[in-house]
Amino acid sequence: MKLNQDGLLVVISGPSGVGKGTVRQALFDMKGHNLVYSVSMTTRQPRAGEVDGVDYYFVTEEEFKKRIEENRFLEYANFVGNYYGTPRDKVEEQLALGNEVVLEIEVQGALQVKERKPDAVFIFIAPPSMTDLEHRLVTRGTESYEIIKERLEKARREIGLAPEYDYIVINDDVHNAADRIMAIIRAEHARTKRCLDNYYALMEE
Repeated sequence: MKLNQDGLLVVISGPSGVGKGTVRQALFDMKGHNLVYSVSMTTRQPRAGEVDGVDYYFVTEEEFKKRIEENRFLEYANFVGNYYGTPRDKVEEQLALGNEVVLEIEVQGALQVKERKPDAVFIFIAPPSMTDLEHRLVTRGTESYEIIKERLEKARREIGLAPEYDYIVINDDVHNAADRIMAIIRAEHARTKRCLDNYYALMEE
């Protein structure tokens, strides 16, 4: 019996190149869970093959700014002229259904969510070392050395924010990292503060 039947908001973040997306995919490939991926909203145009409501919710800049004014995002940011954000209503709908909602976002976005949803579970994905992170960025082969250097400097600053999170998971192996995150999710359902009311009700039966 699971004392806590409520949904759980799980925020996964970490520096660029650490493998957040790969770990998240490995987590979702595991069986026997109620994980739901939180789809972000953006003002950029859809790319070939992208589906509205699956890859992103595509909206106009006017609509996005209206939602900002109405406080309808858990977090948002502007990257290279386009807005990206996590719709509050979509997340809360899934939480109300008792699902575990997973956000895979940047560090600054995670800190915004923490202000609005302090009861969420915050997991920082860290590289085994800065040397390993640099190797990953270089072997991607998609950016110049100058850009990689900027990313590494930003990563050092973000790694310094790890104490703001509830857990730190080292991505030394994708499947091991996913296993650790799943263990965290299951343990959080048994956390006293999440299930105490149901526990007392059960003891009175």
